Amino acid sequence: MNRYWDDVHKVWAAKILPGEFYVSTSGEMVVTILGSCISACVRDKARGIGGMNHFMLPEQNEYSSDQWGGNPDTTASRYGNWAMEFLINEILKRGGRKENLEVKLFGGGQMIASMTDIGQRNILFAYNYLASEGLKVQAADVGDVFARKVLYFPDTGSVKVRRIRETKNQTLMDRETRYAKEVQSNNTASAAGSVDLF
Repeated sequence: MNRYWDDVHKVWAAKILPGEFYVSTSGEMVVTILGSCISACVRDKARGIGGMNHFMLPEQNEYSSDQWGGNPDTTASRYGNWAMEFLINEILKRGGRKENLEVKLFGGGQMIASMTDIGQRNILFAYNYLASEGLKVQAADVGDVFARKVLYFPDTGSVKVRRIRETKNQTLMDRETRYAKEVQSNNTASAAGSVDLF
């Protein structure tokens, strides 16, 4: 985990990347940059324990590719179904209570107009997952066509979001292209899997 002292906010910060999550029990800031990905910021508002995840695709299924590389311990949390479960369970393990959870959602932008709207799929997944868990979204900034930088303060629940209309860093666009290929691969495999050959 990339942790550093943030001189602007005078606080320790943890920067998370796709497939990662971070939970804090003290006054820290959690930072990420989102394109079509979603970050859920979740905290126990009574105890100030909370964190953020960063997931790339809605759910892992039998057709999901494992060709992403990176740390094998974080591969599952690149999918929303695992990322949400890991984050919430870690907050509860550290003393949070489900009835006190406050949830805020960010991301899901359509970064490349000609590609499948992965961001919309991620948004729908997040809302459906939270509804099934009986959790309400307190605030959200999702969708549209831009990237976002998110600064989250779990102890207070404060969030700062900057919409990035032009990105000079090609890394985010390269990542979006990989997501689109993954989704197309999943859709092709799923379609093939639903056909009975005789």
